[in-house]
Amino acid sequence: MKTKDRVGDIFDIEITDLAYNGKAIGLLDGKVVFLNGGLPGEKVRAEITRTKARFSTGRVLNIIDKSAERIKAPCIHYDICGGCTWQDLDYSKQLYYKRKQVVDCLEHIGKFEDVRVAETIGSGERFYYRNKMEFSFNTAEDGRFNLGLHQRGHYDEIFDVDKCLLESELSNDIVAWFRDFVRENRIPVYDVEKHTGFMRFLAIRQSKNTDQVMVNIVTTDGPIPNADKLIETARDRFPQIKTIVQNTNNQKSNIARGEKETILFGEGYIEEKLLRYTFRIYANSFFQTNTRQTETLYRAAFDLLRPDSADHLLDLYCGAGTIGICISDCVAGVTGIELEPSAIQAARENADINNVENIDFHAGNMRSVLKEKRGILEDFTCAIIDPPRAGMHPKALSRLIELDLPRIVYISCNPATFSRDAAELVASGYEISQVVPVDMFPHTMHIELAAGFYK
Repeated sequence: MKTKDRVGDIFDIEITDLAYNGKAIGLLDGKVVFLNGGLPGEKVRAEITRTKARFSTGRVLNIIDKSAERIKAPCIHYDICGGCTWQDLDYSKQLYYKRKQVVDCLEHIGKFEDVRVAETIGSGERFYYRNKMEFSFNTAEDGRFNLGLHQRGHYDEIFDVDKCLLESELSNDIVAWFRDFVRENRIPVYDVEKHTGFMRFLAIRQSKNTDQVMVNIVTTDGPIPNADKLIETARDRFPQIKTIVQNTNNQKSNIARGEKETILFGEGYIEEKLLRYTFRIYANSFFQTNTRQTETLYRAAFDLLRPDSADHLLDLYCGAGTIGICISDCVAGVTGIELEPSAIQAARENADINNVENIDFHAGNMRSVLKEKRGILEDFTCAIIDPPRAGMHPKALSRLIELDLPRIVYISCNPATFSRDAAELVASGYEISQVVPVDMFPHTMHIELAAGFYK
């Protein structure tokens, strides 16, 4: 007789695998159970938190038998932080399971059987690799406040960060100093439940190749109290800070972006280098958070594209133009398309400061641009596409297929939506040359990839 699991029941479960979303997979009398912890080969005691006909979910209460792949996580916040959930997994095994995620998605979602998937390219920097971190404010029960990261499994609970191993020591020092500044100046902190208060987020960007730092303070409406003192103290203690900005966000949505931006000090941007090119990064710019591994990803993508000096490249979802600019000296011309007008403005600025003249940018919805602006879509020989996690809109993908380009390289941060789109490309006559996973985010379950499609 099979076990009937109910919410609140506790079972001992053998973990057999890790799922695409990083959850551990166990079996309970043949029924799949997704768990919030544990590694393959371990036996855990778990409480069932949700049941469905085909699967259940649960939380690990304790580990009965540990895996040989388990290591001691070096971060002092590991037990409560919602960030590096794989930090207790040997790094070589992290790379193994990330590749396996890609293979599983290709097989189960794309229905592929024999795609060449390279070994995951590991990150040279396993800690201190991020060039951007966002820290949240929230009030605490004792009337004080916290500035730090989200507790694991609790979107509305923040703990004070003492030392995050993903950002630099300098960034950690800035967080501690800013927390003290807010406390000493009695600045009200935003309450995410009552939607009252002033200080909401602190975002720090630090370029890896120029060592320039941006401090972005996200608040509700109004000037920052003692702003002159804040700027003076910051410049004195941290000479690497090149600019300080304030973003105003009065919306209930808990995101570290502003509706209005005020430059308090500096130019409002920092500069970073990728593959010998210089890029300006603003407070709300999208820029890959692992600078050095971004160069690895781009090299992999360019190798798959096999660019020629006669090529005209279509750069879809071009953002601030980093991909198109970095490959511009290998092709005859580049046309970038991006939905966000501010990103296109930044892309044109980046092309200007790098003296890149064989590149053009257009703002607009992908499917509309691909359908309506036929004049700019003639004579292309290849494309690089780097869509958001949701992948390509079906109509945009159809328009891309209609261009009948002989070579397409697809960069993705989501193996599931990539596999869905890859199936459409192959059904239309393309062949996948190779998929190359690149680990941009050590100690997390996330994986980036580049794939080549040829006709």
